[in-house]
Formats: sequence, structure tokens, C-alpha cells
Amino acid sequence: MNTVITAGIIIIGNEILSGKVRDANSFYLASQLRELGVDVKRISVIPDEIEIIGDEVLRFSETYDHVFTAGGIGPTHDDVTMAGIAHGFGVPLKEHPEIKEIFNEKIDLALNSALMKMTQVPEGSKVEYREGMRFPIVSFRNIYIFPGIPEYIIKKFAFIKEKFRSSAFYLKRLYLNCHESGIAHTLNNIVSKYNNVIFGSYPVLGQPDFRVIITAESKSEEDLNDALSALVKALPGDIITRTR
Repeated sequence: MNTVITAGIIIIGNEILSGKVRDANSFYLASQLRELGVDVKRISVIPDEIEIIGDEVLRFSETYDHVFTAGGIGPTHDDVTMAGIAHGFGVPLKEHPEIKEIFNEKIDLALNSALMKMTQVPEGSKVEYREGMRFPIVSFRNIYIFPGIPEYIIKKFAFIKEKFRSSAFYLKRLYLNCHESGIAHTLNNIVSKYNNVIFGSYPVLGQPDFRVIITAESKSEEDLNDALSALVKALPGDIITRTR
């Protein structure tokens, strides 16, 4: 089976945990990464607290191939993601000359203390800037540090997404007109025989012709086809309404 590249996503912000703002960033990043062939293993939502950020980012960085953070990189008091990452890895915050230069050249604002705060990144960080960005993409080791505004993440991720591309996940779906309990034993039996295929079972309400969607995914198209064929043969034919 092809090597699976893994990722973790960390959403940072008291506003998410308090329900003031709905998180859209984890869904966007997870779906994009899946399309790129990257397996997202964990999504964490944490507050704007330096020690918690540091601990979580360090743990993710040691566990997954790529880490993506969203939130907490602005000019205000609660934007402490950079400080948290620096704390977690035991490195100082340093003014990055390229960010300062971008601010001087591209932003028609005086470099006050709030903007100067945004030039401070963990020592050793890399900066990528493309025309049209208001703020560059900052990465530290295997961590990519994004703002919390969804529109900004979408724009920034588009610039760098291809560097994460891996071998594709092949995906197929079965739509079944039955109760999940009625096919659980059969599905479990197939799952036990095909270790290279990931199955999911999802009850659905309000659809006239199906009540369960079975998904099957694999990095191997051959394994996927074999597993799905075995499942179709094991199920009563009259409950399968369509495949996709």
C-alpha cells in the first residue's frame, strides 16, 4: 500500500470554544487535504493560551507529518499563536525582516506597536509571500500557521496546497435502503478481511430511496474494488439503490 502522509489541524480561539463563532476552517482544511491524499488524523480546538498552544503544537508536530494551525496571529492581545509555538519549542520570538519589509512596502499604515507585533515569529520560521497577500504564509518546522478568517485561509492555502499532494485516496459510495443494524454484521465481516480499505457507515434521514451510505476508501484502487465487490455480493441486492 502507498505511504500515507498524515496531518493534524489545530483551531485556536476562545471564540470557537464559547460558541461565538462557527468553525469553518477545520472542515475546509480537512476536505482539501483529503483531496490531496493526506490523512487528517486529529482536529483539536484550543483556547488562546500560550502554554496550551505550545503543548498542543509540539505534540502534533512530533506525531504527524504536517500540522496546520488556524487563528491567533493578528495584532490584538488574544493573538498569541506565535508566542505559543515559540514557547512550545523553547525558541525566542524574533522580528522577521521580510515581514517588516512587506509591511513597509505593501501596507499603507504606520508601523505601530500592533503591526510590529505581527512581525514577531518563532526563531527559524520561514516566510512565503505572493502578490495579493496582505500577510505572508509563515511556517515553522512542519507547522503551517494560518489566520482564523476563512477567506484568508482559502486564499493562502491555494498558493501552497500542491506541496502536500500525495498518492490519491480512491473513494466509492454505496447507497442502501435499509436500517444500519440490518447490514452491520455483513459490513463488519468485510471490514475484517480488507485491512487496506477504510469503511464508513452513515445513517441518513429524509431521503426517499436510501437510509444508509457506506463509504469505502483506499490508496489502492485494486484493493478498493475487490473489497467493494465482496461487500456488494454479500448484501441483499434489493437494498442497493445506487453506487457512486
